Amino acid sequence: MKRLLLALVVTCLIGGAVFWLLTAPQRLDESLFAAIDSHEPDLGNGETLFWAGGCASCHAAPKASGDAKKVLSGGLVLATEFGDFAVPNISPSREHGLGNWSFEDFSNAMKKGVSPEGRHYYPAFPYASYAHMTIEDLSDLFAFLKQLPVSEEADKPSDIAFPFNVRRGLGLWKKLYLNDMPVIRDAALGDDEQLLRGRYLVEGPGHCGECHTPRSLAGGMQRSNWLQGAPSPEGEGRIPGITNGPDDLESWSESDIAYLLETGFTPDFDSVGSSMADVAANYAFVPVSDREAIAAYLKIIQP
Repeated sequence: MKRLLLALVVTCLIGGAVFWLLTAPQRLDESLFAAIDSHEPDLGNGETLFWAGGCASCHAAPKASGDAKKVLSGGLVLATEFGDFAVPNISPSREHGLGNWSFEDFSNAMKKGVSPEGRHYYPAFPYASYAHMTIEDLSDLFAFLKQLPVSEEADKPSDIAFPFNVRRGLGLWKKLYLNDMPVIRDAALGDDEQLLRGRYLVEGPGHCGECHTPRSLAGGMQRSNWLQGAPSPEGEGRIPGITNGPDDLESWSESDIAYLLETGFTPDFDSVGSSMADVAANYAFVPVSDREAIAAYLKIIQP
């Protein structure tokens, strides 16, 4: 009996050690930052990425408009089946925001989902998409965020039930769902610069798949069903597919898609609502060429 108990204890200890090693937060390779030392941040590109990435939609105060959208005080609560996630302040506040963050801190948060303290972020923060962003674009975006207005609003607490409140387990989730490989491979796009740009925006900063792609029971995007629609994370209803299939965008032209991204109006003059209205409001500030690139990319996606 004692031997059995001892074996059980040893097995538990070994299992715990393996779990601890497998779930450790992983940071970016330091060599990546050496390559960016000579990069001069482009604030214009940073602002484009700010709007394309929808930063204000989550991190500005709920219902903010105009210049208030650039005050990233947080406060929105994302209600999900895994818990309620309070969106944090990411203004340049030294006490409550990103004021004390280094570029390395920011990059590890965006591409690896790891906090400056070395803890896993929950994927309610769409780093599974932001992982596709280039280090140069992250540098531009970080520089833009650092010169926005300061908010001293303290973060609200999130409400996450067991077992999802065990953050360490996210290390296993990341092994399944976090990678920077494109969903649509190069062979499907060739050397078409517009399609490559569209892929980058949709799969990366635009994080379109986060809402428009169905998820597994563990909450990871099912890349094999890319952009084919999914249950609404806001409650009832379904977010439509945005592939070039007959039930999605097949009857839309590229101009129709680009126009919706600029104005929020569909080809039959209906207007989009809910979170898609925020997307259109953001993309009105994105260059025309980027809206056209997104449209071109979506038109090659087959269900």
